[in-house]
This record gives sequence, structure tokens and C-alpha cells, in this order.
Amino acid sequence: MFSIPERLKELLPKKKTKEQLDEHYNNVELEKGDFPAMCIAALITFIPILIIAMVIVYGLMWLLLQ
Repeated sequence: MFSIPERLKELLPKKKTKEQLDEHYNNVELEKGDFPAMCIAALITFIPILIIAMVIVYGLMWLLLQ
């Protein structure tokens, strides 16, 4: 059958306990411009989705309440 080479096994995610994951994510340090960059990326991602949802709701209200 198919076997995964050892090099690829190292790249696969390992099963970690909740404590190990908490320790890993609590020790992450952001660089100087990371937080504003993440906020801008979130806005670029969510604003178009929100606009599309608002257009759909407005269109349904226009169709149903006309």
C-alpha cells in the first residue's frame, strides 16, 4: 500500500494536548506592524461579505414588501 516517507511525516501536524497548544500560542510574539496588518486583512476579508449579505437582505425586503 502507500506509505508516507519520514520527511513528510515530520511536516504533518502532531497530536498535541490542550496545554501544549495553549503554551505554544501564548508564547507567540507579534512584531511591530503585525496587529494593524491583521486588522486590515480582516477588514478586506469581511467587508465584501457583509456588503453582499446586506444587498441580499435589502433585495429580499424590496421583493417581499413591494
